[in-house]
Amino acid sequence: MIRILGIDPGSRTTGFGVIDVEGQRLICAGSGCIQTRGDSLAERLAEIHQGILDVAENYAPQEIAIERVFVQRNADSALKLGQARGAAISAVAGLRLPVHEYSPTQIKQAVVGRGNAAKKQVQHMVCALLNLNRTPPADAADALAMAICHSHLRGAMAQLAAGRGMRRGRLWK
Repeated sequence: MIRILGIDPGSRTTGFGVIDVEGQRLICAGSGCIQTRGDSLAERLAEIHQGILDVAENYAPQEIAIERVFVQRNADSALKLGQARGAAISAVAGLRLPVHEYSPTQIKQAVVGRGNAAKKQVQHMVCALLNLNRTPPADAADALAMAICHSHLRGAMAQLAAGRGMRRGRLWK
């Protein structure tokens, strides 16, 4: 079994999602949101850092998946997102956990099958893939989607590393 922590960074709300991967089976171990209350950006970044440390301590993940920074229309928002992401990464990097980064398109493609899927579609598929009986908040669902994306891609990479390849849609050795 492998435990993966997905992180959806944000300067006001940072989502987290933890899944256990047992063979082909995905199990939700937990999810939630770190709501920052600080007035200054520095205070909020410290809250994100401590919140991710607490989550990592409580759930003991073995690998981390986080969204890669993407350029938004508003440069100030993109910078704040990058700083929130940095606070989250520095928290887990101090624990010597491997960090894997994925673009929003890669995450949506892995979870929904389309790189331009809407948030509601991602939430729906997260619920279906993890057999959840209620929909998590959007930020937590995005974090779970990151963990799911990593589980799928790490499985594909393991197959390639084992000397397997693809020929006409079939695995071969």
